[in-house]
Amino acid sequence: MKAAWYSAFGPAAEVLATGELDTPEPSEGEVRVRVIASGVNPVDVKRRAGGRGAMESERVVPHFDGAGIVDDVGAGVSSLDKGDRVWLYEAQWQRTLGAASEYIVVAAHLVVPLPETASFADGACLGIPALTAHRCVFRDGPVIDQTILVTGGAGAVGHYAVQFAKLGGARVLTTVSTDDKAELARKCAADAIIRYKDENVSERVRELTDGEGVDRIIEVELGGNLTTSLEVLKPNGVIAAYASDAVKEPALPFYQLLYRNVTLRCELVFLMPDEAKRGAVEDITGWLENNELTHNFGPSFSLDEIVAAHEAVEAGAFGKVIVQISD
Repeated sequence: MKAAWYSAFGPAAEVLATGELDTPEPSEGEVRVRVIASGVNPVDVKRRAGGRGAMESERVVPHFDGAGIVDDVGAGVSSLDKGDRVWLYEAQWQRTLGAASEYIVVAAHLVVPLPETASFADGACLGIPALTAHRCVFRDGPVIDQTILVTGGAGAVGHYAVQFAKLGGARVLTTVSTDDKAELARKCAADAIIRYKDENVSERVRELTDGEGVDRIIEVELGGNLTTSLEVLKPNGVIAAYASDAVKEPALPFYQLLYRNVTLRCELVFLMPDEAKRGAVEDITGWLENNELTHNFGPSFSLDEIVAAHEAVEAGAFGKVIVQISD
Protein backbone atom coordinates (compact mmCIF):
# COMPACT_ATOMS: atom_id res chain seq x y z
CA MET A 1 0.00 0.00 0.00
CA LYS A 2 1.04 3.61 -0.46
CA ALA A 3 1.65 5.65 2.66
CA ALA A 4 3.46 8.68 4.02
CA TRP A 5 5.82 8.51 6.99
CA TYR A 6 8.68 10.10 8.88
CA SER A 7 11.65 8.42 10.52
CA ALA A 8 12.91 11.44 12.45
CA PHE A 9 11.49 14.65 13.83
CA GLY A 10 11.93 17.83 11.82
CA PRO A 11 10.51 20.14 9.14
CA ALA A 12 7.95 18.53 6.85
CA ALA A 13 10.08 18.96 3.72
CA GLU A 14 13.04 17.25 5.38
CA VAL A 15 11.46 14.27 7.11
CA LEU A 16 8.21 13.30 5.35
CA ALA A 17 8.41 10.65 2.65
CA THR A 18 5.93 8.63 0.62
CA GLY A 19 6.29 5.12 -0.73
CA GLU A 20 5.11 1.55 -0.40
CA LEU A 21 4.55 -0.31 2.87
CA ASP A 22 3.07 -3.72 3.59
CA THR A 23 -0.71 -3.66 3.82
CA PRO A 24 -1.67 -4.46 7.43
CA GLU A 25 -3.97 -7.33 8.36
CA PRO A 26 -6.67 -6.97 11.02
CA SER A 27 -6.35 -9.01 14.20
CA GLU A 28 -9.17 -10.00 16.53
CA GLY A 29 -11.38 -7.02 17.33
CA GLU A 30 -9.92 -4.90 14.55
CA VAL A 31 -11.05 -3.71 11.14
CA ARG A 32 -9.12 -2.62 8.09
CA VAL A 33 -10.28 0.55 6.38
CA ARG A 34 -9.42 1.73 2.89
CA VAL A 35 -8.77 5.37 3.63
CA ILE A 36 -10.31 7.86 1.24
CA ALA A 37 -9.76 11.14 3.10
CA SER A 38 -7.30 11.90 5.89
CA GLY A 39 -7.61 15.01 8.05
CA VAL A 40 -4.54 16.90 9.24
CA ASN A 41 -4.69 18.35 12.75
CA PRO A 42 -2.25 20.73 14.44
CA VAL A 43 -1.22 17.88 16.75
CA ASP A 44 -0.19 15.82 13.71
CA VAL A 45 2.30 18.43 12.56
CA LYS A 46 3.49 19.17 16.12
CA ARG A 47 4.22 15.48 16.68
CA ARG A 48 6.10 15.26 13.39
CA ALA A 49 8.08 18.37 14.31
CA GLY A 50 9.06 16.83 17.65
CA GLY A 51 6.85 18.86 19.94
CA ARG A 52 4.79 16.04 21.43
CA GLY A 53 7.01 13.37 22.99
CA ALA A 54 9.63 10.95 21.73
CA MET A 55 9.64 8.94 18.50
CA GLU A 56 7.45 5.90 19.05
CA SER A 57 9.25 3.72 16.52
CA GLU A 58 11.73 3.92 13.66
CA ARG A 59 8.92 4.91 11.28
CA VAL A 60 5.66 6.73 11.99
CA VAL A 61 2.73 7.07 9.59
CA PRO A 62 0.94 10.22 10.85
CA HIS A 63 -2.67 11.43 11.20
CA PHE A 64 -5.31 10.60 13.75
CA ASP A 65 -8.43 11.38 11.70
CA GLY A 66 -9.80 9.94 8.49
CA ALA A 67 -12.72 8.37 6.66
CA GLY A 68 -13.14 5.57 4.18
CA ILE A 69 -14.64 2.15 3.57
CA VAL A 70 -14.27 -1.01 5.66
CA ASP A 71 -12.12 -3.40 3.65
CA ASP A 72 -11.78 -6.34 6.03
CA VAL A 73 -12.85 -7.31 9.53
CA GLY A 74 -11.05 -9.35 12.15
CA ALA A 75 -12.45 -12.13 14.28
CA GLY A 76 -15.04 -11.10 16.82
CA VAL A 77 -16.18 -7.94 15.02
CA SER A 78 -19.95 -7.84 14.53
CA SER A 79 -20.61 -4.10 14.54
CA LEU A 80 -19.13 -3.45 11.09
CA ASP A 81 -19.12 -5.17 7.71
CA LYS A 82 -17.06 -4.96 4.55
CA GLY A 83 -18.22 -2.06 2.43
CA ASP A 84 -19.42 0.10 5.33
CA ARG A 85 -18.72 3.83 5.02
CA VAL A 86 -16.94 4.97 8.19
CA TRP A 87 -14.96 7.69 9.92
CA LEU A 88 -12.10 7.11 12.34
CA TYR A 89 -10.81 8.74 15.48
CA GLU A 90 -7.59 8.27 17.46
CA ALA A 91 -6.22 6.20 14.58
CA GLN A 92 -2.61 6.91 15.57
CA TRP A 93 -2.97 7.19 19.34
CA GLN A 94 -0.29 4.95 20.92
CA ARG A 95 0.27 3.41 17.49
CA THR A 96 2.71 4.12 14.67
CA LEU A 97 0.39 3.54 11.70
CA GLY A 98 -1.95 6.48 11.16
CA ALA A 99 -4.43 7.55 8.51
CA ALA A 100 -1.90 8.98 6.01
CA SER A 101 -2.03 5.65 4.18
CA GLU A 102 -4.19 3.77 1.71
CA TYR A 103 -5.15 1.21 4.37
CA ILE A 104 -5.25 1.32 8.14
CA VAL A 105 -6.06 -1.26 10.80
CA VAL A 106 -7.68 0.01 13.99
CA ALA A 107 -9.74 -1.34 16.87
CA ALA A 108 -13.37 -1.63 15.84
CA HIS A 109 -14.59 0.74 18.57
CA LEU A 110 -12.62 3.57 16.94
CA VAL A 111 -14.49 3.14 13.66
CA VAL A 112 -17.87 4.86 13.33
CA PRO A 113 -20.49 4.38 10.59
CA LEU A 114 -20.64 7.45 8.34
CA PRO A 115 -24.20 8.37 7.31
CA GLU A 116 -24.93 8.72 3.60
CA THR A 117 -25.76 12.36 4.32
CA ALA A 118 -22.05 13.00 4.98
CA SER A 119 -19.10 12.91 2.59
CA PHE A 120 -15.78 11.24 3.32
CA ALA A 121 -14.24 14.71 3.62
CA ASP A 122 -16.90 15.51 6.23
CA GLY A 123 -15.89 12.39 8.15
CA ALA A 124 -12.20 13.31 8.00
CA CYS A 125 -13.00 16.65 9.66
CA LEU A 126 -14.43 15.05 12.81
CA GLY A 127 -12.19 13.03 15.12
CA ILE A 128 -10.09 15.21 17.40
CA PRO A 129 -11.93 18.52 16.85
CA ALA A 130 -15.48 17.19 17.16
CA LEU A 131 -14.87 14.92 20.15
CA THR A 132 -12.94 17.67 21.93
CA ALA A 133 -15.74 20.17 21.27
CA HIS A 134 -18.40 17.78 22.53
CA ARG A 135 -16.49 17.07 25.74
CA CYS A 136 -15.86 20.75 26.44
CA VAL A 137 -19.47 21.76 25.83
CA PHE A 138 -21.28 18.95 27.62
CA ARG A 139 -18.96 17.58 30.32
CA ASP A 140 -20.76 19.59 33.00
CA GLY A 141 -24.22 18.60 31.85
CA PRO A 142 -26.89 20.02 29.54
CA VAL A 143 -26.44 23.58 28.28
CA ILE A 144 -30.05 24.42 27.49
CA ASP A 145 -30.84 28.06 28.34
CA GLN A 146 -27.22 28.71 29.35
CA THR A 147 -24.95 31.35 27.83
CA ILE A 148 -21.73 29.90 26.44
CA LEU A 149 -18.63 31.79 25.28
CA VAL A 150 -16.60 29.94 22.65
CA THR A 151 -13.23 31.60 22.13
CA GLY A 152 -11.86 31.13 18.62
CA GLY A 153 -15.23 30.09 17.24
CA ALA A 154 -13.90 29.64 13.70
CA GLY A 155 -11.12 27.26 14.72
CA ALA A 156 -11.31 23.50 14.26
CA VAL A 157 -12.68 22.83 17.75
CA GLY A 158 -14.46 26.14 18.16
CA HIS A 159 -16.38 25.67 14.92
CA TYR A 160 -17.96 22.49 16.26
CA ALA A 161 -18.32 23.85 19.80
CA VAL A 162 -20.49 26.71 18.53
CA GLN A 163 -22.72 24.26 16.66
CA PHE A 164 -22.94 21.71 19.47
CA ALA A 165 -23.80 24.34 22.07
CA LYS A 166 -26.50 25.76 19.79
CA LEU A 167 -27.89 22.28 19.14
CA GLY A 168 -27.89 21.77 22.91
CA GLY A 169 -30.13 24.81 23.39
CA ALA A 170 -27.57 27.38 24.57
CA ARG A 171 -27.12 30.99 23.66
CA VAL A 172 -23.65 31.18 22.09
CA LEU A 173 -21.21 34.09 22.02
CA THR A 174 -17.95 33.66 20.17
CA THR A 175 -14.74 35.53 19.46
CA VAL A 176 -13.10 35.71 16.03
CA SER A 177 -10.34 37.74 14.39
CA THR A 178 -11.30 38.28 10.73
CA ASP A 179 -14.26 38.87 8.43
CA ASP A 180 -14.01 35.34 6.99
CA LYS A 181 -14.09 33.83 10.46
CA ALA A 182 -16.98 36.03 11.49
CA GLU A 183 -18.94 34.83 8.45
CA LEU A 184 -18.23 31.21 9.37
CA ALA A 185 -19.46 31.77 12.92
CA ARG A 186 -22.55 33.47 11.51
CA LYS A 187 -23.29 30.42 9.34
CA CYS A 188 -23.08 28.28 12.48
CA ALA A 189 -25.81 30.46 14.03
CA ALA A 190 -23.70 32.02 16.76
CA ASP A 191 -25.91 34.50 18.61
CA ALA A 192 -23.20 37.14 18.89
CA ILE A 193 -19.79 37.51 17.29
CA ILE A 194 -17.05 39.52 18.99
CA ARG A 195 -14.07 40.77 17.01
CA TYR A 196 -11.45 40.44 19.72
CA LYS A 197 -8.83 42.48 17.86
CA ASP A 198 -11.19 45.43 17.52
CA GLU A 199 -13.45 45.16 20.58
CA ASN A 200 -12.95 44.85 24.31
CA VAL A 201 -14.16 41.30 24.89
CA SER A 202 -15.03 41.82 28.57
CA GLU A 203 -17.07 44.94 27.91
CA ARG A 204 -18.83 43.36 24.94
CA VAL A 205 -19.75 40.21 26.87
CA ARG A 206 -21.09 42.24 29.79
CA GLU A 207 -23.14 44.29 27.35
CA LEU A 208 -24.52 41.20 25.62
CA THR A 209 -25.42 39.53 28.92
CA ASP A 210 -26.78 42.59 30.74
CA GLY A 211 -23.84 42.41 33.11
CA GLU A 212 -24.49 38.83 34.18
CA GLY A 213 -21.66 37.11 32.30
CA VAL A 214 -21.53 33.61 30.85
CA ASP A 215 -22.11 30.17 32.36
CA ARG A 216 -19.31 28.34 30.55
CA ILE A 217 -16.30 29.18 28.44
CA ILE A 218 -14.92 26.82 25.79
CA GLU A 219 -11.33 27.99 25.77
CA VAL A 220 -8.68 27.77 23.04
CA GLU A 221 -6.13 29.95 24.88
CA LEU A 222 -6.32 29.45 28.63
CA GLY A 223 -3.31 31.51 29.65
CA GLY A 224 -3.76 34.38 27.24
CA ASN A 225 -7.45 34.79 28.01
CA LEU A 226 -7.55 34.01 31.72
CA THR A 227 -7.88 37.61 32.90
CA THR A 228 -10.79 38.19 30.53
CA SER A 229 -12.37 34.87 31.46
CA LEU A 230 -12.50 35.82 35.13
CA GLU A 231 -14.10 39.12 34.21
CA VAL A 232 -16.93 37.54 32.20
CA LEU A 233 -17.58 34.20 33.94
CA LYS A 234 -20.49 33.92 36.36
CA PRO A 235 -19.89 32.59 39.87
CA ASN A 236 -19.95 28.77 39.75
CA GLY A 237 -19.04 28.93 36.08
CA VAL A 238 -16.86 26.54 34.11
CA ILE A 239 -13.80 27.06 31.93
CA ALA A 240 -13.20 24.05 29.67
CA ALA A 241 -9.77 24.56 28.11
CA TYR A 242 -8.20 22.45 25.40
CA ALA A 243 -5.17 24.60 24.50
CA SER A 244 -2.89 27.36 25.75
CA ASP A 245 -0.31 27.94 23.05
CA ALA A 246 0.41 31.63 23.61
CA VAL A 247 0.97 31.19 27.35
CA LYS A 248 2.00 27.57 27.76
CA GLU A 249 2.42 27.57 31.55
CA PRO A 250 -0.07 30.13 32.89
CA ALA A 251 0.09 31.25 36.49
CA LEU A 252 -3.26 30.53 38.11
CA PRO A 253 -4.85 33.33 40.18
CA PHE A 254 -6.07 30.85 42.76
CA TYR A 255 -8.06 33.15 45.01
CA GLN A 256 -9.84 34.80 42.10
CA LEU A 257 -10.87 31.35 40.95
CA LEU A 258 -11.74 30.28 44.48
CA TYR A 259 -13.94 33.24 45.34
CA ARG A 260 -15.94 32.76 42.16
CA ASN A 261 -16.07 29.00 42.71
CA VAL A 262 -14.80 28.46 39.18
CA THR A 263 -14.41 24.97 37.78
CA LEU A 264 -11.35 24.76 35.52
CA ARG A 265 -11.18 21.74 33.27
CA CYS A 266 -8.29 20.73 31.02
CA GLU A 267 -9.59 18.48 28.28
CA LEU A 268 -7.36 16.11 26.29
CA VAL A 269 -9.44 14.15 23.82
CA PHE A 270 -7.32 11.00 24.00
CA LEU A 271 -8.02 10.61 27.71
CA MET A 272 -11.76 11.16 27.51
CA PRO A 273 -13.60 8.34 29.30
CA ASP A 274 -15.01 5.74 26.93
CA GLU A 275 -18.54 6.59 28.05
CA ALA A 276 -18.00 10.22 27.04
CA LYS A 277 -16.65 9.17 23.65
CA ARG A 278 -19.65 6.94 23.04
CA GLY A 279 -22.00 9.77 23.95
CA ALA A 280 -20.18 12.16 21.63
CA VAL A 281 -20.25 9.68 18.75
CA GLU A 282 -23.97 9.07 19.27
CA ASP A 283 -24.78 12.78 19.21
CA ILE A 284 -22.51 13.52 16.24
CA THR A 285 -24.02 10.63 14.26
CA GLY A 286 -27.52 11.93 14.86
CA TRP A 287 -26.60 15.44 13.82
CA LEU A 288 -24.91 14.14 10.68
CA GLU A 289 -27.96 12.06 9.77
CA ASN A 290 -30.15 15.14 10.12
CA ASN A 291 -27.79 17.40 8.14
CA GLU A 292 -27.43 19.65 11.17
CA LEU A 293 -23.64 20.13 11.01
CA THR A 294 -21.44 22.21 8.76
CA HIS A 295 -17.75 21.52 8.21
CA ASN A 296 -15.06 24.08 7.49
CA PHE A 297 -12.78 22.83 4.75
CA GLY A 298 -9.34 24.22 4.12
CA PRO A 299 -7.12 23.28 1.18
CA SER A 300 -7.01 19.70 -0.09
CA PHE A 301 -3.90 17.78 -1.16
CA SER A 302 -2.98 14.39 -2.59
CA LEU A 303 -0.88 11.94 -0.58
CA ASP A 304 2.13 12.87 -2.70
CA GLU A 305 1.60 16.46 -1.54
CA ILE A 306 1.66 15.65 2.17
CA VAL A 307 4.57 18.02 2.78
CA ALA A 308 2.47 20.89 1.44
CA ALA A 309 -0.47 19.73 3.56
CA HIS A 310 1.58 19.84 6.76
CA GLU A 311 3.08 23.19 5.80
CA ALA A 312 -0.42 24.57 5.20
CA VAL A 313 -1.46 23.62 8.73
CA GLU A 314 1.69 25.17 10.16
CA ALA A 315 0.99 28.35 8.19
CA GLY A 316 -2.42 28.64 9.84
CA ALA A 317 -4.69 27.41 7.05
CA PHE A 318 -8.30 28.45 7.59
CA GLY A 319 -10.32 25.25 7.70
CA LYS A 320 -9.48 21.57 8.01
CA VAL A 321 -6.69 20.50 5.69
CA ILE A 322 -7.60 17.27 3.91
CA VAL A 323 -5.27 14.75 2.28
CA GLN A 324 -7.24 12.92 -0.40
CA ILE A 325 -5.88 9.38 -0.33
CA SER A 326 -8.12 7.82 -2.99
CA ASP A 327 -11.39 8.39 -4.84
